[in-house]
Formats: sequence, structure tokens, C-alpha cells
Amino acid sequence: MKKLLSVLLCAAIVCSTCALFAAGAGEIKDPCNDYPVILVAGYSSSSMYCGDDPETGEQVWGVDVDEILQQVLGHIAEIGRGLGALTLGNAKVIADTVGNAVVEMYGDLACNPDGTSVNNIHTYASAAKDVNSANILAAYPDGDILRHETVIEQEIAAYIGYENIYHFQCDFRMGQLACAEGLDALVEDVLAYTGKDRVNIFAVSHGGQTVSTYLALYGYKNHVHNAVLTVPAIGGAALAYDPLADKVKLDEECLIRFIEHGNQLEEDYDWLVKAQQLGFLDDIIHYFIPYLLDVLEYWGSMWDFLPPEYYEEVKAKLLDPVESARLIALSDEYHYQVQPTVAEKFRECQENGTNILILAGTGHPAVTGLQESSDAIITVKSSTGATCAPIGQRFADGYTQINDCGGKYKVSPAMDIDASTCYLPDHTWFVDGLFHGMTLWDDYTRVLMVKMTVTDTITDVYADPAYPQFHYTTNPSSKVYFEFTNCAPGYITDQADGLTVTNICQDCRIRLTGVDIRGADVSVQVRPLQTLQPGESVTLPLRGAFPTSSKEAVDVTVYYTVSTVTPANCRTETFTLLNGSDAVALRDYTDTTPLARLSAKLGAPLAGMLQRLGLAEFTLMLLGVFSYWTRALSLR
Repeated sequence: MKKLLSVLLCAAIVCSTCALFAAGAGEIKDPCNDYPVILVAGYSSSSMYCGDDPETGEQVWGVDVDEILQQVLGHIAEIGRGLGALTLGNAKVIADTVGNAVVEMYGDLACNPDGTSVNNIHTYASAAKDVNSANILAAYPDGDILRHETVIEQEIAAYIGYENIYHFQCDFRMGQLACAEGLDALVEDVLAYTGKDRVNIFAVSHGGQTVSTYLALYGYKNHVHNAVLTVPAIGGAALAYDPLADKVKLDEECLIRFIEHGNQLEEDYDWLVKAQQLGFLDDIIHYFIPYLLDVLEYWGSMWDFLPPEYYEEVKAKLLDPVESARLIALSDEYHYQVQPTVAEKFRECQENGTNILILAGTGHPAVTGLQESSDAIITVKSSTGATCAPIGQRFADGYTQINDCGGKYKVSPAMDIDASTCYLPDHTWFVDGLFHGMTLWDDYTRVLMVKMTVTDTITDVYADPAYPQFHYTTNPSSKVYFEFTNCAPGYITDQADGLTVTNICQDCRIRLTGVDIRGADVSVQVRPLQTLQPGESVTLPLRGAFPTSSKEAVDVTVYYTVSTVTPANCRTETFTLLNGSDAVALRDYTDTTPLARLSAKLGAPLAGMLQRLGLAEFTLMLLGVFSYWTRALSLR
């Protein structure tokens, strides 16, 4: 997934996800099980060659930064003319230049209208002994093209060793039926090679879709012990729908925050595009899409990526029922016979002893334009089956979840996700603010996903109180993290007597300037310019008492200054009050956008003007700090 996105977004995302993270070993104390682990990597991870033999064939996939740089330099004159035309409002010239370069570099990967490959394309290896990490490292000590998700591999190897890790290779262009068949073959081979009776599987993104298809088709064999699906594309990906439907409308702010989080940079630059002055990028992408389709329009995997609610619409637009009959038949089989049975097949696998665990990111629109809650690439609905409020809104106070789930409360603290409709309601974790593919960059998810894979301690969302079903991201880019004392993360009960604020920056100290609590008549006192060093926490005592009611939203904003590009900043999170009788049940939504909040304070005309100028959130921050200190001084 990350490599395809690099093509779509000019390699920016690849840079954001390639920084090494030196995670500390030794944090998992539980005994490890002794099953081998198969890593099923994200989309487009497997390197491929064209020809009859890997020794003589030409490598046609494996993103090579040097090759991209050479292409850029080779087209420098055309790029210059394109940039000149862009200043005059003509986006087509630069799109044509980039598009021709993409087709020149990756045109060999094109498929025929029926979904078969135009060229003789293969992966480099498939046998267990050839994709074993220890064997690969011994044969290619200076680097290789068979190991993927290597930072994740490193984290898992710290507990089970490289000799127990295997890398699934697949022709990612083909549909899920073919990918699942290939995974089944590798599982059988790994069992024969190791003499074990089961394997653990760790999957990322497209790999999660592959594993869910494998479990639906082959799970009856009972060959899998733990199946961990992180940010999985079980029900598709926005990244496929937006380009195929030619509806890309780049969310520049989300993209920049994606890059910031991927590089663990402070959130310092996203404010530059809040005024949305980069609309010309959408024009470039519009003219670029036809070149992209020249390469991937008939890839079965792209069609299987389409979320079911959009599949027929795009199929009717792009696929000829005669020329593409084979491709349509295969994708129809996936969409109408396999994907709808996933929840049922998951439960059957669980009854036979397979532990299936899903981890998803939430709270972002898709970077390519789809306005649904996602991890910026895959919607929460597709990853988990959960019901979500529209992006920028939350369920109204008193919302009643759709399914009872044995009396278990399944609504997120932000009141925007109803997990009762999940494929597996008791085996799915949500991290608000987590971006796609960045589970290792977040302390909460980093340890959790390894525990899920190599131990038997995480069996459901209730197995370990340290890893509740809902959590807010702890990526250092967010600068601060906070939760109420004596309460589960994201929730508030009458046991709360303070708010604990932690500086999660890696290098910068922060100074607290205020805390705003909306939705309850309580407050906390901040010592003027109280300083927190990286990793340091402070518990701020509460004043007042929370109301005796439940299923109501309480918004908490922590204001602070930091010595980076953006000195004044804040973080707002929504907590759910669980402190007594339920609020009146409503199946409605509440607008939580900065524009709505500012309109309530300043009126719609002024708020609208500030929004157009990109100053809505900055104004809210100033008003919040002023309001906090006005109240604080009045209490002295």
C-alpha cells in the first residue's frame, strides 16, 4: 500500500514511512509461544521480475529511489516547462510529464482487460526455505529484495529470532482469490519445513485483506494459531475508489500530518495548508489519473480493493462486460461470495482455536478525498465493520449502540465509532489518530501488536487492562497525551480526581498554558508556564464534580507552547462520561468541526471568514487560552 501511494503522491509517503524506529526489546515479559510467524506485508511490497528466470529476468517492481531520481533528472526540462505552465494555471503539462514517466517506469506491470498479465511477471521466491528471514540474511547480508516490513520483523525477531520468521511473496496485482491461494501454499510449506502444526500470521494493510480471504477460504484447515491484522483492508480501501472513480480531491492537511506522524516530526507544518490554497494539486492529479489507469486499471487487486458500496458503480464505468468477463467474474466472486462471509468465517475459525485480532486507526479523512473516518488510507468501516459517524461529527449524547453485545458498551470515547457491528466486536482495537502503517511509531500499539503475535495473553479486548479496546494515539507528533486518573483511557467516572498530562515529544519540552473542559462543570488548575520535559507527566487536580449522567461527551483541550516551528498549540480529545443514568437515547449526530465550534462562539459570518483564511483553529486556541485564564483568575 505504501509504495503505490508513493507513486500517487510523488513518493512523499514512502519517505514518511521508511524512518527506522529503534524500539527497545524486553518490554514483553510473557512467555512466547513457539509457532513460526509469517509476515504478510502491505500492498506492492513483493519485488517482481519479468522473464523466465530470476537470475536473467529484469526487475520490474521494487521502488528504487535512485531510479526515480534518474527519471526526474531525465525529464528535468519537461518538468521545468510544466512548472512554468502551472504558474499560468495549466496543470496538464506537469501531469503529462509525470504520467509519461510513471508509464515508462512501471508500464510492464500492466494487465490485459481480462486481468491476466501482459508480460511474464513473477515473484523472486515462494518456498519456505527461501523466504525464511535467517536464510535470507545469510545469503544476502548487505541487503535483499525478499524481506519486507523489516522494522516490524526486527521487533518480532527480538522475541522469537529471525529463524522463525517467513515473508509471504505474491503478485500483488492479482486478486484476493489468487493471493489467498498463494498464502495457503506457503502456510503448508512452512508447516512441512518446520514440523509445526500451526503458524502465527502478522498482516499489514493489503496483507490483512489477503489473510481474511485466506481464513474465509482455507481457515477450516486450522493451521493458524494467532492471526493479527493491523490496519487491514478487509472491506477495501479508499485509495482504490478515489482514483478509479476519478474523484481524487487531495486533503493536503491530512497528507502533511501523515508525513509528520510517519517521520515522528512535531505537528508543525499542517497549519500551512489550513486555508486550502493547494487546490491546483487536484488538477494535476485529475490529468494524471489516465496515466495511472494505463498501468493498474485491470489489476484484480485494485478491483477487490473497491469497498462493496462503490463496486458496481465503478465497474459499470470502467470494465467492458465482454473484454473483462474473466476479471469481473473473479472480482464478483470475491465481492459477493467471499467478502460478505468474513465475519461468519472468522467466528468459525475462532471456534476451531484460531485467535483473530484486528487493530485499526481512526479519526482521519482519506488523503485522496473520501470523507469517511479512516486511518487516511483505509476506512474504519472497511478495516473493522464498525459503524461510524460522518467525518467531523459524532453520535449525539445518549446514543444507543446497534447491537447489544451481551451488555458490553461498544461506543468509542470520541462517540464516533459503534464497535457493536464489527466483524469481531470483542477482538478489535481502535486507536484514534493512528495513521495507516504507523503502529510501530505509537508506543501503545507497538507493544500490543507484538504481544498479540508471539504470546497467548491477548485473547480479546478485555484480556489485559493495559490495552483497552479504544485508545488515543501516543505518536510523538501529537506532543501531549492525557487521561483522567482512576479511569479507563477515554472515559470518565466519579473516581476521577485529576487529569494526567504527559509530554510525549521525543526532544522538546513543553509548557502548559491552560486546560479547557467542555461538557461538564469542572476545571483543573495549571501552574503558570508549568514545564514538562520529554516523557514527563503531571497530574492536575480537578475542581468541581462531574454530573451523575452517562453517555455524554466531554471535550478536553490541553493548551501548551513548545520551542518548534509552531510555538503555540493544543490537542483536543473527546471523553465519554460514564457516571450514572444514561442520557436520553438519540440516533443523531453532533457537528464537531472547528467551524461549528467557532460559529457558536462568534457567529457564522465571522467564523466562515476565519475558516476561509485558515485561522479557525488558531482563533479557537486563543479563545480557549483566554477563557481558561479568565476563569482561573476569577477563582483565586
